[in-house]
Amino acid sequence: MKDKNQKLYNEARKIIPNGTMLFSKKPEIYLPGKWPTYYSKAKKAYVWDLEKKRYLDMYFGVGQNTLGYANFEVDTEVNKSNKNGNMCSLNSEQDVKLAKKLIKIHPWAGFARFAKSGGEANAVSIRYARAISKKDKIAICGYHGWHDWYLAANLKSKKKLNDHHIQELKVDGVPKALKNTVHPFRMNNFNDLKKIKKIKGLGVIKMEVYREKKPNIKFLKDIRKHCNKNNIVLIFDECTSGFRETFGGIHKKYKIYPDLLMLGKAMGNGYPITSILGRKKFINMVSNCFVSSTFWTEKSGAVAALKTIEIMQRDKTYKKIKNIGQKIKKIWQQLSTKHQLKIKIYGLDSIPCFQFLYKNHLAYKTFLTQEMLKNRILATTQIYISIAHEQKHLQNYKNKLDNIFKSISEFEKKNIPVNRFLESKISEVGFKRYTN
Repeated sequence: MKDKNQKLYNEARKIIPNGTMLFSKKPEIYLPGKWPTYYSKAKKAYVWDLEKKRYLDMYFGVGQNTLGYANFEVDTEVNKSNKNGNMCSLNSEQDVKLAKKLIKIHPWAGFARFAKSGGEANAVSIRYARAISKKDKIAICGYHGWHDWYLAANLKSKKKLNDHHIQELKVDGVPKALKNTVHPFRMNNFNDLKKIKKIKGLGVIKMEVYREKKPNIKFLKDIRKHCNKNNIVLIFDECTSGFRETFGGIHKKYKIYPDLLMLGKAMGNGYPITSILGRKKFINMVSNCFVSSTFWTEKSGAVAALKTIEIMQRDKTYKKIKNIGQKIKKIWQQLSTKHQLKIKIYGLDSIPCFQFLYKNHLAYKTFLTQEMLKNRILATTQIYISIAHEQKHLQNYKNKLDNIFKSISEFEKKNIPVNRFLESKISEVGFKRYTN
């Protein structure tokens, strides 16, 4: 008999398109038919499924809880605020407080606007940037959401977003009139940049500052210089990288500043809040853009963000998660060397990733998740680090991974098909940047 998790997911697939609200939470990209999928409780570094089984979370969602699940200080502040109502006919003062706080953290900025999701924030920034530049064409480097403006890149060729998103991503429903409005380029690829510079009518360059690849400083400076010279709006999407290696956006580390910036995920420690920051000189121009949403005015997101940022600043959490991530990378390096496994380690220290350098890499990834799950650990080949990840958790993870790496090494050396040991189908391919 299937457990409650699998039974509920089977029901969900019949009434919810694709089964879940977020692509990154589809069980098929982890362990088809076996991944728990649903939770009944989450606290610190642990998650309980519908069967009340407790798992150590060594994946940690999609990066929204750097302070751990159900952080006491943040939840207490939100619960206290909610007693006085979360929404009404008037605005909350926390919007103004949060705007001031973020501008203080990013002195180059002069205004702030809030939304609830990264996709929304990205769409707002594009509307703003086009209004500022008076030009429509966009160059992108990275993953920036699901809206039409972004997915339009694949209208010309279904492979255009292969280096940034899902392999041969389908774009059903995206207006064909948007063809040739979005042009992808690869991080640190100067040949790509040369082509981008030749695009007529280019008004916006949007990029993630750091994801799987460390940025080349000259590359970033070249982009900034080109934008200044040609009235192009430079947008940094730091919905994921923000507050992970610096107090604020990671661009502060490189001292190269955008015209518009998105921050999200970690900023509210699980409560929905994202921000768009921009230069003061553009505030009148963007004020003419119509962007508005009822639930952008709910208070809990801003309350959570203010408390989360306070804790980050007080406890230097961005330094802590970087340090923990470095330990994780060291574990991977030590165990791969011990078992003579070829792997590639990459990504921010606070979001470490690795890849098996074999043709069966996806099957090995599936095997890893399967065996970890047997030990009540949620794991894949990537981890969003949280300060809730303690040394005892890392040691437990290392002990279990040691045996798994040993098995995979034997599969390779003895030419043993890993499929014999898989108890599910091989996991589906997820985002390119985590599976390449």
